[in-house]
Amino acid sequence: MRRLGTAAAALVLAAAGLATTAGAAGAASAPAGKAAPAAACSTAWGSGVKSATGSNGTPLKNIKTSRSACYDRMVFDISGARGKVGYHVGYVDKFRQDGSGDVIPVKGGAILQIFVSAPSYDASTGKQSYPGKAGKPLPGVDIAGYKTFKDTKFGASFEGQTQVGLGTRAKLPFRVSQSGHQLIVDVAHNW
Repeated sequence: MRRLGTAAAALVLAAAGLATTAGAAGAASAPAGKAAPAAACSTAWGSGVKSATGSNGTPLKNIKTSRSACYDRMVFDISGARGKVGYHVGYVDKFRQDGSGDVIPVKGGAILQIFVSAPSYDASTGKQSYPGKAGKPLPGVDIAGYKTFKDTKFGASFEGQTQVGLGTRAKLPFRVSQSGHQLIVDVAHNW
């Protein structure tokens, strides 16, 4: 009786291994030109707060967005930045303007608050370098048709950092990275 139970357990494990292998093989062989299947998209980023220190002082020049098969992307252009750019990114229940604490409505199932250690003005001249206005959508950013991004709002540029509210479809995994003078926030389409 004991041998029969052991043999049955071995068969179940073997079948599960074959099913997993077949599923992985199918995911890897998607036709060219098609969107990546959900199994091929990494969602191991998590949805917890992500932050890094870095002193910059270089002004924010622009904010752009783009889409891919697995995530929507927001890029902060900090031309002239040297070294690491500091940031603090995390989901919040309400988007409150830095400095005043006023609530700024952001559409979507979740709100990702992004602080970038780059003011939207030139500290030496006081001239605005990025034309964001408190409580208004990000200028020049069109997210119509995006799968994950639902709304954008400029919060403030206060004490050397810029604050942005990003409305997302749901509380989804995200990652933050830096490439040269660009700080990049990617939000996955799925878990």
